[in-house]
Amino acid sequence: MATQDAVAEVWDDWQDAVNMAPKEIEDFLETEESQSVGDTGGEGESTGHKSGRRIVEILRTKKDDLTDADAAHMRKVVGYVHRHLAQRPSGDVADSKWRYSLMNWGHDPQK
Repeated sequence: MATQDAVAEVWDDWQDAVNMAPKEIEDFLETEESQSVGDTGGEGESTGHKSGRRIVEILRTKKDDLTDADAAHMRKVVGYVHRHLAQRPSGDVADSKWRYSLMNWGHDPQK
């Protein structure tokens, strides 16, 4: 089955990239910090915020029930997290837009 192959290909990288639990992500998405970062493209909700909601859905889905579309989003998340981590600013990042943006994508660099 193509879907399970697609999921298997990205699974380990996904597990490394997404280090927040679904509830942590949901709680963060409700914050002003979460909603203050990212590109909205004029739609009100940022790409990262929308992705965060999708990540929660994927995390709450059994691995065997994930679809090709889920695997594609998982690859997108892994790519985003890897690119963003490479752009780490100097100094304390605890209250940075850089960290908040990563957290929208399910990764807390403070962990």
